[in-house]
Amino acid sequence: MKIFYAVQATGNGHIARATALLPYLQRYGKVDVFLSGGNSQLQTDLPCRYRSRGLSLFYNTSGGLQYGKIARQLQPARVWREIRELPVEQYDVVLNDFESITSLACAYKKVPSLQLGHQAAFQSPLAPRPAKNEMMGEFLLKHYARATAYVGLHFRRYDHHIFEPVIKKEILQAKPVNKGHITVYLSAFSAAKLKGIFSAFTDTRFEIFSKDVTAEQTAGNIRFLPVQQRLFNESMIRSAGVITGAGFETPAEILHLGKRLMVIPIRGQYEQLCNAAALEGFGVKVLQQVDDSFSNTFREWQQAPAQQKINYGNNIPELLQYAMDSYPQQKVSLEYLYPEMLLA
Repeated sequence: MKIFYAVQATGNGHIARATALLPYLQRYGKVDVFLSGGNSQLQTDLPCRYRSRGLSLFYNTSGGLQYGKIARQLQPARVWREIRELPVEQYDVVLNDFESITSLACAYKKVPSLQLGHQAAFQSPLAPRPAKNEMMGEFLLKHYARATAYVGLHFRRYDHHIFEPVIKKEILQAKPVNKGHITVYLSAFSAAKLKGIFSAFTDTRFEIFSKDVTAEQTAGNIRFLPVQQRLFNESMIRSAGVITGAGFETPAEILHLGKRLMVIPIRGQYEQLCNAAALEGFGVKVLQQVDDSFSNTFREWQQAPAQQKINYGNNIPELLQYAMDSYPQQKVSLEYLYPEMLLA
């Protein structure tokens, strides 16, 4: 069996999940990876046969999206060429982790595909949403990487096609301890901004991971570290708590470790608002912005009990078998995949 596996590289979670899934996926046949996007900080050993700059998200220095840079990287001629040239029709199975070029190539060539990942969970109305629904956010979650079938991942099984998170073996096998520091990973904030926020808490040690840092640095009560998977895993496992964005993979791992967790959603990213709504159901502290009240909020969070540990197991074999059993075999029409678009 020939398997085409499209992985979104906007952010680190997709790559980390793909790395965990790949050895199991290779049991089904030969896997060629298409890595799309350009702003993940993780190094990857994935066997990438195809690469693209894709359509990526970029962030400013203070917790929000950088819309100008996002718009400037849109190149319709390049995207259209990649849609035509991507050989999805040569594969028996096309798996897509929220990658738009693969989705459009499958639609253009009328090739069935299956979206496998966290965003696929939002095809279900049972997946949690924030109190204020955003029309554009909902549209992007459902249409950015349309597929013929969907298998989702979320913090719990909200629907029949939604599985619990894929937790990498380093976290599953870990024995958590508390060495007293707070681990911080807020990818949408600059190192300078984070230093200004956390240096005020002189009685607390922080290990802050930042894309602005290439080597370990120490500044008072803060240890700055580069974004590196092994270092980050070790820091989380030894921490007293973790402050991070409202992504999916990292909060899921923290829930599994039973650590105290605070999440700060990236402004303008609707998926993170959805995740935050789900995490509130687990007792996680959700903070919409860092303002003058942060000092009191942080101290209250430090003193509050950690949320209950969730024992996620290794569900990869079950997940992939369900995906393969659910894989659509029939050819599909363009109108079914993209009824709101017309591709020449």
